[in-house]
Amino acid sequence: MLRRFLFRVLRQRLALGLLLLGFAQTSAATGQSVLVLGDSISAAYGMSLEEGWVALLADQLEASHPDTVVVNASISGETSGGGLRRLPQLLEQHQPRIVIIELGGNDGLRGYPVNRFRDNLREMAQLSQQAGARVIFLSMEIPPNYGSRYTRLFRESFGVVAEETGSVLGPFMLEGVATEPSLMQADGIHPTVEAQPALLNNVWPTLQSLLDEPAL
Repeated sequence: MLRRFLFRVLRQRLALGLLLLGFAQTSAATGQSVLVLGDSISAAYGMSLEEGWVALLADQLEASHPDTVVVNASISGETSGGGLRRLPQLLEQHQPRIVIIELGGNDGLRGYPVNRFRDNLREMAQLSQQAGARVIFLSMEIPPNYGSRYTRLFRESFGVVAEETGSVLGPFMLEGVATEPSLMQADGIHPTVEAQPALLNNVWPTLQSLLDEPAL
């Protein structure tokens, strides 16, 4: 009971801290922002935030696109439903040019209904686009715990919703990482500190193509 209570408190404080940090960065900037809405993979689970791939992305953008800031609104344990609930306020606060949605792993691990999962992804894309942002969906894979049909439908969800909404389908961000035990933490789910540059390298080409396009 105490552990659950502490987890809820720490999660809420982490989320608030991230939102305030991102808001401060956006308010101070005169350029554009990239909003990352993700789960523990993007929240740098098992390491400091400064070591995660999103922080590495911020460093890279500082050099290549100095007018662009990164807002990391990722929370460990986040689901598509949780991301959808938080997204309107994030869009209002940060007015991002690009929204990267890295969600779904926790939905899939819980066997969340695929049709409802797709509805959540679809609504997040539509809300972002209505706010003037381009959307990137980062694909996710799950173990075949719920059978091959569920696993296939879950995997296909990202591409289906991306096509329906005119969003950009990004890569499976753990490509080349998930199959390397040395790059995964002991739980077999979360990548290590050493794997973070590889995560960024997987995401960067897709993001760069949108950054180099004229703003909507």
